[in-house]
Amino acid sequence: MSERVAVRKTYKLFIGGKFPRSESGRSYLVQSSNVSLASRKDARDAVVAARAAVKGWAGATAYNRGQILYRAAEMLEGRREQFVALGVPGDEVDAAVDRWVWYAGWADKLAQVYGGANPVAGPYFNISAPEPTGVVAVVAPERPALLGLVSVIAPAIVTGNTVVVAASATEPLAAVTLAEVLATSDLPGGVVNILTGRITETAPTLAAHMDVNAIDLSGVTDAELAADLEVKAAENLKRVLRPAPADHDWSVTPGLARMTSLLETKTVWHPKGV
Repeated sequence: MSERVAVRKTYKLFIGGKFPRSESGRSYLVQSSNVSLASRKDARDAVVAARAAVKGWAGATAYNRGQILYRAAEMLEGRREQFVALGVPGDEVDAAVDRWVWYAGWADKLAQVYGGANPVAGPYFNISAPEPTGVVAVVAPERPALLGLVSVIAPAIVTGNTVVVAASATEPLAAVTLAEVLATSDLPGGVVNILTGRITETAPTLAAHMDVNAIDLSGVTDAELAADLEVKAAENLKRVLRPAPADHDWSVTPGLARMTSLLETKTVWHPKGV
């Protein structure tokens, strides 16, 4: 009998809840697997998908969003050994599961902490309530590939935003496998969209896109590239999250800053006794 030839797996993009190949037809080799090399057109398609998902996701109850994030944690934990087989350390997978759960717990509590009734001099109620910014582009950290990715996606979506993520170019398998987890976690299509390939090709398109409301540059370590992306983002006054330090410890408890930085505050006045 002849020796069996192993089938090389091809990892695709994750756009609109589906797994399309790059429209360019390009791929690159990582750990004996083919990984799609996203183009600028793929980035634009991902923004369209993210925008289409904003209304439904932002309109979902905070409790429902928390339940979906918790389901993502469950599904990720169930596929722990698959991530370990891809080279992700087991303790990093465990930390990523815990990070999903941590953010899930904040889903229906953040408005109470970040919003509230304001004292005013007059016969009025004055109430501030947080609302999602909209479509957020994210350049994920190169490492840790899984925990860093979860740490930038979870705070954006738990607050009602949708995201387009430029994943780690050097370690993309964790990102595309996480996409498979999210696809089976009750997450509506388009809430999370994941692009693999060169961030120098996709990030400028996302930064300049007029239908992106904010951009998180956590994974950009090149100061010149970060400055260029900030300039492109300024054209439609995108909110820009500055890159984290190169030695940032993604394992520490994140705090509320990542969630609150992707929220807008709406203040409502209402007369008393009417």
